Formats: sequence, C-alpha cells, structure tokens
Amino acid sequence: MERHFTLEYWTDEGWYVGRLKEVPGVFSQGETLEGLEDNIKEAYHLMMTDEEALPPYEVRQKELEIEM
Repeated sequence: MERHFTLEYWTDEGWYVGRLKEVPGVFSQGETLEGLEDNIKEAYHLMMTDEEALPPYEVRQKELEIEM
C-alpha cells in the first residue's frame, strides 16, 4: 500500500529539517534534501510501529511517496 504525504521542510544551519504535514510528531533532518526524505520515511515507519493510526494534522512543501 502506498500513501502520499506532504513534507514541509526548511534549512537550519546547513541542515534540511522537516516534518510530515499530515502526521503530527514525525520530524527529522538530513544533510541533503534526499537525506531528509530518507530519514523522514524512517521516522514515519518507526512511529507507525508504535501507533495503529494517527489523526490528520500546516514553509515549503513537497509530496512524498512511501511504500508500505
């Protein structure tokens, strides 16, 4: 199953920092935008192993595809 989320991101002291707009509490960072995307996907998967379902939850935006 594939879900689509919006990655909101910004730069902070040379790092890309971001969160998933639709999933509160999923934040991460990376040295590159691609690194941030990988890390945010991992953070999402880690959170979903602890939570069955999260309520929907608003910088620049980018749509991500996460395969389950």
